[in-house]
Amino acid sequence: MPRRVLTGRVTSDKMDKTVTVLVNRRVMHPLYKKFIRRSKKYAAHDDANACEIGDVVRIEECRPISKRKTWMVVERNGAAVADAGASAAQPTVAHATAAG
Repeated sequence: MPRRVLTGRVTSDKMDKTVTVLVNRRVMHPLYKKFIRRSKKYAAHDDANACEIGDVVRIEECRPISKRKTWMVVERNGAAVADAGASAAQPTVAHATAAG
């Protein structure tokens, strides 16, 4: 199953290796058929402490890192974060080919 990816704005970077991301979405009201804005804050893992308040980031769902942190920053202001895939990915084994 693919991991969910959300886009939001960083509202807090005071924690170590963690940022708070505000994600806005529009939902249609079931009765009045008018679009309403809904928002939610997510705690996301930022290993390099690169994100600052106001940055637009993309966060991806990952394994639980702590009690409320299950998201990881994968992109910051349109540029990919270098260590995003390294900490979540499985360790790879290099295979040497034998010359026959």
